[in-house]
Amino acid sequence: MPKKAKSQLDRTKAMRGEPTGPEARLWHCLRAKRFEGVKFTQQVLIGPCIVDFAARDRKLAIELDGDSHGPQESYDARRTALIEREGFRVIRFTNADVMTNLEGVLQTIADTLAALPLSQPSPRRGEGF
Repeated sequence: MPKKAKSQLDRTKAMRGEPTGPEARLWHCLRAKRFEGVKFTQQVLIGPCIVDFAARDRKLAIELDGDSHGPQESYDARRTALIEREGFRVIRFTNADVMTNLEGVLQTIADTLAALPLSQPSPRRGEGF
């Protein structure tokens, strides 16, 4: 395994052990197929990015943005594009959304899952359609 990939995997493992308050709160609802019977994983490496949560078989990535993310819109847009290039749909919530409107966050996730096909083929690198 390349050194960079190994270091990213090590970082994802470390991040799982130190979730933020909003990450822990949302993870409690998503873990162990508790939500819609869908398997979610936390701190997932997708392409070059580590996403907060992902349902790999449904190709859904969930990102939580802290208060400091407001001025980072172009950074977030680039990350979203990289994740989407891997075939994932990305939805974003603020930490405040999770802490003050968890039911609304979960409803948005449920609505997104309902709109996604049960399985999506992964794009193949180098193939353009």
